[in-house]
Amino acid sequence: QVQLVESGGGLMQAGGSLRLSCAASGSIFRIRDMGWYRQAPGKQRELVAHIDSEGNTDYADSVKGRFTVARDNARNTVYLQMNSLKPEDTAVYYCNVKMGVYGQWDYWGQGTQVTVSS
Repeated sequence: QVQLVESGGGLMQAGGSLRLSCAASGSIFRIRDMGWYRQAPGKQRELVAHIDSEGNTDYADSVKGRFTVARDNARNTVYLQMNSLKPEDTAVYYCNVKMGVYGQWDYWGQGTQVTVSS
């Protein structure tokens, strides 16, 4: 069993910052990819940011230059630093971890609400 525990969501005014954390615990084995997705009401879940085992990162165009993803392999934790927040960033944010040589085991956090007021 693998558990992903997210923290750091909340309510913030536009232009502010929040930092999300996601810690993996349990039967951890070769974490390959870590990332964050989000889902706004009435919309599909979308990739926000991704970091692989070598530290290579990828971002959605809408968050480039504002969000930064990082990982701490010793703590099996992934972070998402969100700056210059906009109302359109409002969504439930989900942590995702892929384990195994090919990332064949896929795990999701429970989600944390981020609300940005204008």
